[in-house]
Amino acid sequence: MRKTGLSIALVVLCGQADAANLTDLYRLARHNDAVYASAQAAYQAGMEKLPQARSLLLPSLNLGASLNHYETDTNVSDPKHYTSPGLALTLTQPLYRKQNLEALEQARLQVQATEAQLKLAQQSLVLRTAQAYFDVLQAEDNLATAQAQKAAIAQQLAQAKKSFEVGVATIVDSHEAQAGFDATVALEIAAGNDLEVKRRTLERLIMAEVPKLDPLAGNVAAPRPQPDDMNAWVKQAAESSLTVAVSQANAEIARREVARQDAAYQPTLDLAVSYGLTNNNVVGGIGGVDSRSAAIGLQLGWNLYQGGATRSLVREAVANQEKARFDLENARRQAALEARQAYLGVVSGAARVAALRQAVASTETQLKSTKLGQEVGVRTAVDVLNAEQQLYSAERDLAAARYAALMSGLNLKAAAGTLSEADLAEVNGLLAK
Repeated sequence: MRKTGLSIALVVLCGQADAANLTDLYRLARHNDAVYASAQAAYQAGMEKLPQARSLLLPSLNLGASLNHYETDTNVSDPKHYTSPGLALTLTQPLYRKQNLEALEQARLQVQATEAQLKLAQQSLVLRTAQAYFDVLQAEDNLATAQAQKAAIAQQLAQAKKSFEVGVATIVDSHEAQAGFDATVALEIAAGNDLEVKRRTLERLIMAEVPKLDPLAGNVAAPRPQPDDMNAWVKQAAESSLTVAVSQANAEIARREVARQDAAYQPTLDLAVSYGLTNNNVVGGIGGVDSRSAAIGLQLGWNLYQGGATRSLVREAVANQEKARFDLENARRQAALEARQAYLGVVSGAARVAALRQAVASTETQLKSTKLGQEVGVRTAVDVLNAEQQLYSAERDLAAARYAALMSGLNLKAAAGTLSEADLAEVNGLLAK
């Protein structure tokens, strides 16, 4: 039985005393995301294409019944009227129907496309869950940065007002501090709103209130792609991407459709077996007549001309085949492009993370030096505030770069068609418990 979103949420989150991680929320999303549930229903519907096509090659059994009333009047006999109930049972076994054979092959290809589409939906769920998770973490970082800047400027404002009261500063200093404080209040409000939106987005996936999330560990860096060769990833994406697999199946289906429509020119051959029973109850005559009949034989059919419809259907199928060929080529090019972008995102992301980590270390040193300079009188409170804001910004940028690098790694595997829950679990292992 499928569990409800609330029950799943309770099962998962009750085991988490303080926070939930990426794997926990992915389990919730698998049970509660409407997009993934829709893909599962589409998969179940698509799997029925094969038995439907196979049924066209199997025997069909039909039962028919009739009840007719007759009135007869001739110059050589008395008028008669009678009813004639009848019963007929017919068995038909197709022996040769080229169109049905092509339809069966199309159904097998449709099943392959359906399976690839479900895998695509699974990959999409992994990416959407990870993106929503990191979006919430980044929004929390942005809000924390805005709050820290607000607290720092609030201290500057208080000091400016106090200095003005004792006459060691001008009103301009106080107004400048007030303006900076008001700006940070606006930033805090915007950051809070953005966090609320990001949390609601994640809640839509898991159908439960978002708990406290485990953050990334402080010393985690995105791993290099394996193999560390962009051309290898591009080649694999062009060959193994799930979008390419769907397009390949659709292209083959379109080719089979041309053959199926062209097969309408060919004759069909069926084996037919029938049994009939008729009872004529004559009123006004001598009596009734009962008849029974049985037949077995071959039925040959050949549609010689249908007003040009067959030729039109063939032309339509040929045009759709050409469209499918171009769609396949576009899918390959798009997969290669996405692989390049994701690979460069991982490589440049790792370099950017290293640079920003060094920037954080440098700004920490700068802040310490500025505070020391303030103590000896060579730096002002404004200098300290600026150094603090640079540190907050560097830490925020570092966290954002780490999230982006990890997402690029997941997108790279998705482009190559290899993304799985195991890859998500690997990223989950980088979180701080």
